[in-house]
Amino acid sequence: MRRRTGPVAQEQSEAADGRTGVAAREPSGARTGRASTAARESLGVRQGSRRASVFLARRSLATHRRAWAAVIVATGAAAALIGAFAFVVGSLLVAAPPVQRYTGADAVVVADQKVSYTAKPWGSEPRTTTAYLPERARLDRSVLAAVAGADGVAKAVADDSVPVSTGDGRPAVGRSWPSAVLTRYELAEGRAPREATEVVLDAALAAGGPAPGERVVLRADGVARTYTVSGIARTGDGGDASPAVFFTEPRLTALAGHPGRIDAIGVVAEPGVSRDALRDAVGAVLPERSGVPGSDRGVRVLTGAERGEAEHVDALGGRGDQLGLLGSIAGTVLMVALLVIASTLSQAIRQRSGELALLRAVGASPRQLRSAIGREAGRVSAAAALLGGIGAVPLGLAMRSLLRTGPLPLPVPWWLPPAAALTGGLLVALLARPVAMLAARSITRLRPAAALGAATADEPSEPGRFRTVAGLVLAFAGISSAGVATTQSGQAAGAAASGAAMSLVIAVALLGPRISRIVLGVLGRPLRKAGGVSGFLAERAASAHTRRLATAFTPIVLVVAFVCVQLASGPTMERAAGHQASAALRADLVATGGGAGLPAGAALAVREAPGVTAATGVLRSAVVLADRQAGEPVLTRLPVLGVEARGLSGTLDPGVTAGDLDRLTGRDAVAVGADRAKSLDVSPGDRVALRLGDGTRVEPRVVAVYEHELGIGEFLFPREALAGHVSAARDQAVLIRTGTASGADPAAAVREALAPYGGGVAVRAATGDDVAIAPPVSDGDNAVIVIGVGVIGGFALLAVVSTLALITTGRRGEFRLLRMVGTGRRQLRRMLVLETGMVTFAGLVIGTAVAAVPLTAFAVSLAGTAPYLPPVHYAVIAGAVALAAAAGTLVPGASAGGRFALGRRAG
Repeated sequence: MRRRTGPVAQEQSEAADGRTGVAAREPSGARTGRASTAARESLGVRQGSRRASVFLARRSLATHRRAWAAVIVATGAAAALIGAFAFVVGSLLVAAPPVQRYTGADAVVVADQKVSYTAKPWGSEPRTTTAYLPERARLDRSVLAAVAGADGVAKAVADDSVPVSTGDGRPAVGRSWPSAVLTRYELAEGRAPREATEVVLDAALAAGGPAPGERVVLRADGVARTYTVSGIARTGDGGDASPAVFFTEPRLTALAGHPGRIDAIGVVAEPGVSRDALRDAVGAVLPERSGVPGSDRGVRVLTGAERGEAEHVDALGGRGDQLGLLGSIAGTVLMVALLVIASTLSQAIRQRSGELALLRAVGASPRQLRSAIGREAGRVSAAAALLGGIGAVPLGLAMRSLLRTGPLPLPVPWWLPPAAALTGGLLVALLARPVAMLAARSITRLRPAAALGAATADEPSEPGRFRTVAGLVLAFAGISSAGVATTQSGQAAGAAASGAAMSLVIAVALLGPRISRIVLGVLGRPLRKAGGVSGFLAERAASAHTRRLATAFTPIVLVVAFVCVQLASGPTMERAAGHQASAALRADLVATGGGAGLPAGAALAVREAPGVTAATGVLRSAVVLADRQAGEPVLTRLPVLGVEARGLSGTLDPGVTAGDLDRLTGRDAVAVGADRAKSLDVSPGDRVALRLGDGTRVEPRVVAVYEHELGIGEFLFPREALAGHVSAARDQAVLIRTGTASGADPAAAVREALAPYGGGVAVRAATGDDVAIAPPVSDGDNAVIVIGVGVIGGFALLAVVSTLALITTGRRGEFRLLRMVGTGRRQLRRMLVLETGMVTFAGLVIGTAVAAVPLTAFAVSLAGTAPYLPPVHYAVIAGAVALAAAAGTLVPGASAGGRFALGRRAG
């Protein structure tokens, strides 16, 4: 640009110099006064803007109270659900096994039950993961003398235990009489046992039974034996612990079967010795390792509440499993809550887009509109947070009652209820305001002239570019990540599959308007033909508001997808495992020994019974496998079976594909499932590194590879390889194959052979569950199913009702207009029914398709079958969704415009 010159420029320069001179000559006080005046004016403008925002928010809350009520219900339920999960997770985190057996001990010395595995992920620093051992790790007996010699120790007692059953089959725990002091048992009658044939009975076991000097039949290490009751003992500190039978220490050591090792050492301190001083003194004399050959377990000194860990060795491991499952579901809960809050708030704001655009057109500033909307959402979320926080506590208590188990009671410390309620309430309150302001962004950023046109414009039918791209990315991520579920099993597989399903559900929400057009293309023509005038109105209303249609069926998709994944994953795996277990079973009878199990000699006795061609004892345990998943170190606890190769082909057929099961003998052999062998890249002749249940490192040689691993587990061991590494070497069952000899009753012969083993022994027809690696559904899995499906599914159904009610309430003007132009009450009601049917059908179909992707991926890869959901379960899902959709549409629709809408026509 050319620089201006000449007289004009000179005059402008002089004027500027004049102003500058005046300003320079002006007193500083005058300048300060003007600045303060400007500041006061600016403050007044801000205060006026704030008052306008407050006025708009207050009036809007009163005008749209029905819409905001639906939002409060949905967000309040989200706050309650988040708070309830925080309640349960917090209770699990502070849960500890109760102290029952060691109430009389000041400290307990045990081997460390935790193992660790360190590996270096790709491009990262080495990481360590830990896991709890499923079986008891023992101490070398030499540790007892070291503990007894520590300063401040009055008594150190070796504490072993064995499962015992009475002659009538009642279970009990066998202990040595010196260990009675650890539970504060005292003789109520008689005297202590002195001979191997004498016992002291717990008063709970002797109630109404033998008295001192009388005889009692007990089964511990083999056939049932008769003992003389020398005394009766009582304690007030045993809690719910199993009743005890006390033997002499030499007899108990012989029954335990591991004379060089002990389960634990109970320590009684001298008077005046504090807990910390006792811990330090005992810890100073302990060896670094347990001293058991082949074991690298450290030694721990437990005091206070920690003593319960010595009683229930797998309680904390079970807690970790439950925390993992609940953590997966809690992540899904958070995503569901976010989706519901975003959906309901966005719909509430979107329904007012014309009103907001009009306010913008008449001069409301973007800041005023954003502030007003934020204040509305803040007040609504505060009410929802308060209601949700109050509801989180009873809901959390109900969920906690489902998860409670005997070994691990869930405490409720005083701070947990308020903390859980605050967690759910704060998350909802913090999310609501930004979500509402983001939903109004498209209106508040318009210029007044453009907003005037937007106030009467139709709803845009196409999602934005960013929304479309994000939806496609999530859809691709959900489909590609569905394969992650194939690395899990059981309910964990269901949790992994639900995560993939959630990605697809969010993709459906983002791509909803485009999916709505597909839905209308499929259902629009049948709707018009079947519904007549009402069908035409329903199809036209949906076509004009594809975003509204998408918002309506998205919560239904969420319900169907989540519940189907949770309900179908377990039955799919159980069905496949049941088929494989049944295919592997060759036995026709099974013998079980109740809670105490059966000793190894039971299988030998059964083999000698008339009509029996083969008998195999089944010992259950677990191993720990160190592996990597995506480069991360992982420790997996896998249940296994221990069997005898002799006669195995007659009772169990794992489906060997390579190797020979006849070589499954000794302590250095293992058979591996085909899929696990492939993942570990092993075959017959190779070795595989494992930890047995008590932490002992082993590298047995693979002697066979089999295909029925879903049914009978991924590893099959010789019984003798596991017997020395389990808490109690008792067979859970004896599989029996009988011949076809005429005139003989094999079951009666087996019962007669097992008669010396006392009461509690049962003989019945064998089923696949007798060899299945785990029960069909455990109590913990049942609890997770109820929580996952019942609580979250119920919340999602409530979201369906709230969202549809919000949409229907926002259509009051539409209903009035239809009535004014002559639409009949029945036609309008039928239109709503047809719209509800279309939304319900579309949501069911899309939700089923979303669930089918991750379910099919893990079912085909892991089980080799299609996903399975019992038809009655799907019928319940469809019925619940239909009822929720009807409640959310037809009930509000009956009063959406008062009597004017669905009642008499305005005159």
